[in-house]
Amino acid sequence: MAEKEDPTSPLSPLAPYPPIPSPEYRSRAPEFYGFVAWTSTSFLYFIYILWALLPDEYIQWLGIKWYPSREWAVLVPAWSIVLALLTYFIYFALALFGTPAFSNMSAIIDSRAHLPPINRERNPYLQYASPGVVPDLYDIPIGLVNRVCYSPPSRCPPQ
Repeated sequence: MAEKEDPTSPLSPLAPYPPIPSPEYRSRAPEFYGFVAWTSTSFLYFIYILWALLPDEYIQWLGIKWYPSREWAVLVPAWSIVLALLTYFIYFALALFGTPAFSNMSAIIDSRAHLPPINRERNPYLQYASPGVVPDLYDIPIGLVNRVCYSPPSRCPPQ
């Protein structure tokens, strides 16, 4: 009787994800679906190439009386490429359209911002200066960030 193996060991500390199913529960259906998809697309591609390249006499000799015009052999791939590029362009345009302007406040703050309550006599952002105080967590307004980052340095006396 074989011992049950641990999912991890010092040589392989991470368990495999997703877990590998045991052979009696493992289905072979994906293998069959993949084989059918591969063979059918290969067959259709072969038929497409024959239709695009064979002269009319050979196609009629095979017994095919009607088939689409040969210009569709060029138009379908060309329109597919244009459709793919148009899709990328439309998604890019929608992203630009949905982006607020730089002058709009929604580019800086949104409805989910956690701002401190307005308190005229005590600045909630300076609570960290008191010893032993853990300040509440707030979003920092853009005005305060600009004041700290871009104001001229203050003249502190040398120590």
